[in-house]
Amino acid sequence: MELWKIFLLIVVSFFAGFLNVMAGGGSLLTLPVLIFLGLEGSVANGTNRVAILAQSVTSVLTFLKKGYFEFKRSLSLAICTLPGVIIGAYYGTKLQGAWFNRVLALLMFVLMIVMSRNSDDPPEKSALPPPEISSNRLFWAHFSMLFIGLYGGFIQVGVGLLLMVILKKVLRLDLVYVNMHKLFIVGFYTCVAIAIFGWKNQILWTTGFYLSIGYSLGGFVGSEVSIKKGESTIKTVLNIVLIAMILELLWTA
Repeated sequence: MELWKIFLLIVVSFFAGFLNVMAGGGSLLTLPVLIFLGLEGSVANGTNRVAILAQSVTSVLTFLKKGYFEFKRSLSLAICTLPGVIIGAYYGTKLQGAWFNRVLALLMFVLMIVMSRNSDDPPEKSALPPPEISSNRLFWAHFSMLFIGLYGGFIQVGVGLLLMVILKKVLRLDLVYVNMHKLFIVGFYTCVAIAIFGWKNQILWTTGFYLSIGYSLGGFVGSEVSIKKGESTIKTVLNIVLIAMILELLWTA
């Protein structure tokens, strides 16, 4: 692969990794670049998963080092994604058509409105350990993971934003904890998705390696910023990403 292509992949994936930790939507940067470099949609979709796994591992370890980690809760949520991700990844192809973009743009707009509501938000500062969560909220959060797995396995784009809404509004977690759980869940089910995409020969491993360099660096920086700056900074980045995604989807619709 030419040097300029490697440089492009690393730079773009750095910003994608940063965005994925702070909010989501990083795949909207990397997937078009992969397709621009000549990959088919399904192969780009599969190859991108390799880098997402690398970014998730790097970011989760960063949160762990800073004391933000709830292994049992993260694992139980992640396991609930498995039925959906197996089905979604098996049928994972590049979705096309104007209506898909319009519907996804509408979804992003709704997410932005939901996340902007502060009536039941926890305090600005994240607490260690996190507050107790009722069994009712835990049930609905785990049930929602079935659909997260289906969507994440199928297309991945924007799944982090969906996870943030569920973890924030259902479990009422601080956004720092939201990001920590989000990254663990995505990393967990991505292992399954990679196995399925690899089985279908829809992964270019060398390209995925170069993407992983940028994603991991961006994920590390994003994790540090997320922990140090707290909820207000995460929410600002989240809203910027949502607006950008809406405009992008409507522009290409």
